[in-house]
Amino acid sequence: MKKLGFFFLLAILVFPMYGNSQALLNGTILDENQTPIPFAKVFVKNNAELRTESDANGYYELRLFPGEYFLVYNAPGYNERESWLVITDLPVQRDIQLFPVKLHELEDIQVTAKKSNPGREIMLKVVAKRDSINPWNYTHIVDGYIKATEKLDVKVKEEKEKKNKANNTTTETQTGDVIVDPFEEERKLQTALANNMNLVEVQFTRNFAPPSNVKEVRNAYEKRGNDQNLYYTTTVKSNFNFFQNLLHLDDLHQSPVSSPISGPGILSYKYRLEEQYEENGKKINRIKIIPRSTATTTLEGYIWVIDSTWLVQKLELTLNKGNLLVYDYFKITQTFDHPGDSLCVLTHQELDYGVKYKDQTSVCKTVADFTNYRFNTVFAPKFFGNEVAVTEKEAYEKDSAYWNKTRTSTLTLEEQQYIIAKDSIRDYQNRKEYLDSVDGIFNKVTVLKVLWFGVDHRNRVKKTQWTISSLAATTRPMYIAGPRIAPSYFYFKKWENEHALDCYTEASIGILNSDIKGKTWWRYRYAPFHFGTANIQFNHDFDVIRSYDAITQIYKRENFIETTDGSIGNSYELFNGFYADFNFDFSERRSINGYKFLTFLDEAVPNNDPLEFETYQAAVTELTLSYTPKQKFMREPKKKVLLGSKYPTFYVTYERGIPKLFGSDVDHEYGRAGMMQTFKIGTLGTSSYHITTGKFLSAKNLYMADFKFQRRSDPIWFSNPLYSFQGLDSSLPSKKIFYEGHFVHHDNGAIINKIPFMKKTGIGLVIGAGALYVQEYDWQHYELFAGLERNFKFSKRRLRIGVYAVASDGNHITPRMNYKVSFAILDDRNMKWNF
Repeated sequence: MKKLGFFFLLAILVFPMYGNSQALLNGTILDENQTPIPFAKVFVKNNAELRTESDANGYYELRLFPGEYFLVYNAPGYNERESWLVITDLPVQRDIQLFPVKLHELEDIQVTAKKSNPGREIMLKVVAKRDSINPWNYTHIVDGYIKATEKLDVKVKEEKEKKNKANNTTTETQTGDVIVDPFEEERKLQTALANNMNLVEVQFTRNFAPPSNVKEVRNAYEKRGNDQNLYYTTTVKSNFNFFQNLLHLDDLHQSPVSSPISGPGILSYKYRLEEQYEENGKKINRIKIIPRSTATTTLEGYIWVIDSTWLVQKLELTLNKGNLLVYDYFKITQTFDHPGDSLCVLTHQELDYGVKYKDQTSVCKTVADFTNYRFNTVFAPKFFGNEVAVTEKEAYEKDSAYWNKTRTSTLTLEEQQYIIAKDSIRDYQNRKEYLDSVDGIFNKVTVLKVLWFGVDHRNRVKKTQWTISSLAATTRPMYIAGPRIAPSYFYFKKWENEHALDCYTEASIGILNSDIKGKTWWRYRYAPFHFGTANIQFNHDFDVIRSYDAITQIYKRENFIETTDGSIGNSYELFNGFYADFNFDFSERRSINGYKFLTFLDEAVPNNDPLEFETYQAAVTELTLSYTPKQKFMREPKKKVLLGSKYPTFYVTYERGIPKLFGSDVDHEYGRAGMMQTFKIGTLGTSSYHITTGKFLSAKNLYMADFKFQRRSDPIWFSNPLYSFQGLDSSLPSKKIFYEGHFVHHDNGAIINKIPFMKKTGIGLVIGAGALYVQEYDWQHYELFAGLERNFKFSKRRLRIGVYAVASDGNHITPRMNYKVSFAILDDRNMKWNF
């Protein structure tokens, strides 16, 4: 029974297309504008157990035995629809279109105890006209200007303030009257202003065609200071279109945001009319937006609606703090124009946001102006594609005269002073004398650098830098075969065309065995736009057989061998989303039996003896191909910025141990394939999966160093569940085929926030599963886990701490439960966690 249960789980995780003679029914659920409806329900009439839900892209799958069925499709805010179909043993595709409930039907839904709700009645009329007044339902071109500013308030430590105060008092006492230099004071103010503010300006043209085709052309871009905390410096990452059902703000918010100007939103928010007033002969209604459940609806604020025409004049909405990735607060203000009283055209948008750390408060504001709309534009057939933004080469070369002419938002006095101060300081800092002086300070050799940080040398003119390791980094008291002294040297050079070279060289001397070892690698980025990188490496050092193993096994002596090898490799994006990674390695592998080892810790930390084997040579080549369909990207003048894709990433790896080449003794072939994806399920959270399988295609002469291992689990550490298991107690070297599947879901507060007071804690729920089958050992392993996670501020990053309970079972173990912890840092480049 246990085996049957395992194979059923494995079939679901790894081979969903084959299932108990059932046929696959799939399709996409769309709204009246052919836009996918996420999280719609699909079930068999009179048999609700046969049911499923569409994903974030409206796609659904259901497996049914042959027969006749009545399928029911429904989603909040849409009319339910039935569909009759016949299932045979062949796959069936059925796309279904749902239409919003009519105005009087929405009015009949009892969502409040009050008989009369003017605010809700007004919003019902707005929603009824939503499709006709939505500017994103029409092709158009618009010119835009963005100004993003950040003001920094850095607190000075009290001890430093007291020390400065004491020094000032002493000086005045000794010198008597103090002469204040006004020019010096002005210089200090300018320097302080330049260091406590950042500013980015962008001028662009945005091309749009429904439902979501966009291409932004940046004509001018000016960055003064650091733009790390500034949001919405491009329109292609996030579009605050409140006329759609859900807003996908992946780089800002952990879950999609339900819009209050939509059919489903009518059921998710309360609307209260707070004010009516006259403006330019029109009656304006100010309506307060109140979320019914902050677990899934995260907006609150106000919407201004023009009476009789039911057009949105303005909105002012705030995102609740809970699911913001970085910021402590985020407020959106939009103002609309109404040409012909028939359309809501966005003309002005303000974003107010910020974050506070221990010693620094960041207050940010992004202003975006949209002018000169050209509607009903006809675009060329292939105008839109995966390239969603282009920055012209001349964009970074615009002068102050250009900005004074094209800037649509007036600079504040403080911003004007900041630009003057920053440009003045930048001009001064770009002088050769200043750069030489800065390099002189940076290149100065100090005792602390020699002992701890390492000695650096930089040449800004040549764009080179090298580093010699410190004494602390050179000394390795705990190492295989005893302590070692390992001085190292690192070198980096970058060219104007974004080409770059870096290399690392290390020499190593063993104290216990008096052995000399070393390694060097060189890496050259020759095609930045295609991520083209060539590398070469030479190595005479210890190596490990299982480089990706549990922390309780990685240090064992049986895991180490000695190698002398050389390798060459190259990685390149052949076309958008398709990557090739090639590597060739030739090595001589030797047993470390005969080396002396430190054994005084063996009783406390059990160890073992190294493997004994005859020295042999190995020529091994590896090719990995991966493809992510429809990968979106931004084109910069000299590089490419990836924005991700809604499709999975597929990969395949082929490894060949080549016999007789340069005396090579190995002879094997290995293949592996897999797919992985991360996607959002409506407002219910974020899911990720990874499915993979592999086997040795031939193993005529296979050595232990070339075996493929299933990594055993760490005792306390919760390792990445997309690549490893939490309850696997053995490292399995396998030649035959294996099947492996992983799934993880973060609820982003959608489930756990429904528990009273839990939203204030900031705790999120994570659940997942994993399954493994290794044919060689008839090894079946499956596990379920659930945990609680919370994000914390760590320095100026985001740290996620989690605790988990893991239930494991299989045909080689008894059912067990263990508990684990994890720590993860948010990647501030792509705003993603490691899982």
